[in-house]
Amino acid sequence: MVRFEAGPIERFSWGKFIIRGKEHSEGDERVGKGKDICLIGEEVSRWKERKGHRLAPEMLERVYGRGIEVLVIGCGVHRALECPDDVIAAAHQHGIAEVIVKATPEACQEYNRLYNQGRRVALLAHGTC
Repeated sequence: MVRFEAGPIERFSWGKFIIRGKEHSEGDERVGKGKDICLIGEEVSRWKERKGHRLAPEMLERVYGRGIEVLVIGCGVHRALECPDDVIAAAHQHGIAEVIVKATPEACQEYNRLYNQGRRVALLAHGTC
């Protein structure tokens, strides 16, 4: 389990995020929003658009039109989720100035850092491979 010092994301481990004290993992529907999450500010939702291990521009639609300045993509613990150039280009076309792609643990840390700076940041994160 990876623990983070400050920010909404407190801990991450395989398929499980702890955000503001609430667990988000796969399985029991009462346990939160799922192993793939969208986090905007402190608003967490299931990233249900993610299918397979290659991102497509339409998989980012939930962050478009939300005034996001920076999009952080967590592409899995082992970076199994591919993020092609056309996905990044689509984000830019929708007004997102910066897209950062990292392994999910590092993406969570980056999200917290940007959030604490007051940036308008969103996280789309794959919680397993």
